[in-house]
Amino acid sequence: MSSYYVPPGGLPPQTRLTTDRSRFNEAYVVIPRGSMTDIVASFLPFWDSTRLWVLARPLSGFAETFSQYVVEVGPGGGSDRPEADPGAEAVLFVTGGTGRLTIEGAEHSLDAGGYAYLPPGCDWRLRQTGEGALTFHWLRKTYEHVEGLDVPAPFVTNERDVEPVVMPGTDGVWSTTRFVDMADLRHDMHVNIVNFEPGGTIPFPETHVMEHGLYVLEGKAMYLLNEDWVEVEAGDFMWLRAFCPQACYSSGPGRFRYLLYKDVNRHARLGGVLG
Repeated sequence: MSSYYVPPGGLPPQTRLTTDRSRFNEAYVVIPRGSMTDIVASFLPFWDSTRLWVLARPLSGFAETFSQYVVEVGPGGGSDRPEADPGAEAVLFVTGGTGRLTIEGAEHSLDAGGYAYLPPGCDWRLRQTGEGALTFHWLRKTYEHVEGLDVPAPFVTNERDVEPVVMPGTDGVWSTTRFVDMADLRHDMHVNIVNFEPGGTIPFPETHVMEHGLYVLEGKAMYLLNEDWVEVEAGDFMWLRAFCPQACYSSGPGRFRYLLYKDVNRHARLGGVLG
């Protein structure tokens, strides 16, 4: 049974200490779950009964290739004009509640664990259904077209219908739930779920060209970010610059899992923007 942390909003009491694990430097960022309070929530045009927390956006010294929101849609809320940028592709990952996603006129029901890929220019809309708020992650990226490759088609699935891939030599303590075939070069981003059983570890400092956004869905761990070991828990968000060394070990009694973004399958940009 999977669980997904959902920000409760609100405000911390006046008695809470102001020291926390927030970090912002040129190599990585840590936004602790306690930072997602009412006073930092945002709103968007054409979204009804909706608020969101912006975890990442393209910014000098921060995310370069993507934006990521945690979205909360109240009863009856949603949007019939959700995306203003025709060049933006998206992934939606549902963490709580239920909703109705309409893609090119076809309706899909979403609940916890629901996953949708939405290509650029796709006609889509989303409405909350049922009781309680619909909560989800919304990851956006400008799609990088390549001559000779088609734009991927939209699709909807759920984590429970995708078999995790066990990493070699790990006896099942480290696996990845992959929603897109790694060999499908039409896709220029992957949004996966990385799973660690207690004692699981990344036993070497990964140092690579992909930029990362990591949102901890469940559990806790010690994470190596550049030169620092930082303790993270469910609800925390991490941004890792390209080539930032990273490793981790699961430090809690239960599973440690996170939603992972990375940019893939395209040439390195040599100044300017690839068309």
